[in-house]
Amino acid sequence: MGFLEKVFSTDFLAASGLTFALTIVSMLLGVAGGLVLALAKASPVPPLRWVVDGYIWVFRGTPVLLQLIFVFNVLPLWGLNFSPFTCAVVALSLNEAAYMAEIVRGGLLGVDRGQRTAARMLGMSEAKITRWVVLPQAARLILPPTGNQFIGMLKTSALASVVSVQDLLLTAQRQAAADFDYVSALGAAAAHYLVLTTVFTFAAATLERRLDITRRAAARRRTPVGATAVVNAT
Repeated sequence: MGFLEKVFSTDFLAASGLTFALTIVSMLLGVAGGLVLALAKASPVPPLRWVVDGYIWVFRGTPVLLQLIFVFNVLPLWGLNFSPFTCAVVALSLNEAAYMAEIVRGGLLGVDRGQRTAARMLGMSEAKITRWVVLPQAARLILPPTGNQFIGMLKTSALASVVSVQDLLLTAQRQAAADFDYVSALGAAAAHYLVLTTVFTFAAATLERRLDITRRAAARRRTPVGATAVVNAT
C-alpha cells in the first residue's frame, strides 16, 4: 500500500476523525476548566486561591505523558473503568485547564478596571459585570493564545497512542509494522496532521477577525455611505 493509498484508506480516515474528536473534546473541557480556575483564582477567598495555585503547579510541573499513564493505570484501581479514549480526554483536559487558567487570567487582567467601575456605578452585580462586561472584552485577548493551544493539543494528542487510543500515530505505527514501509505510513499520518492543523489555524484566524472590533470599525469607516445604504437595503 503506497503513500496515497494510506492517506485515503479507511484506517487513516477513521484515525484522523478520532484525533480530531479527541482534540476538540479535550480542548473544550480544558477551556471550560481554565475559565473556572481563573475565576476561582480571582476570588477574595485565600484557601480557594491556594487550591487553584496547587492545581496549576502540579499539572504544569509534571509531564503530560506521566499524567496520561497515571489516569489510565490508577483510575481502574479506584473503581473507575473508562475506555482509553475517555482516559485520554480526562488527562489532556485536566492538563490543558492548568494552562488555560493562566491565559484566561491574563485576559481578565487585560480589561481596563474603569470598565468594572463604570458597571458598578450603573448598579450591576459582580456576577453580571463578569458575564456582560469583562468576559466579552477579555475574549479578544484570550482567543489568539487559545488558537495556539488548539494546535498544541492536536500534536499532544499523539501521546494518547501510548494508552492504545487508535489515533493517527498508533495507526501509522501499526501500518508500518505490517508492511515495514515507515516512510509512507508516517508520511500519511503527517499529511492528516497538517490538514487538521490548517483547519484549526483557519478557524482561529476567522474568529479572531470577527472579534476584532477595531478592524471592523475601520472597515465601516472606509465603506462609502451610499454603499452602506445599498447593502442595508438589500
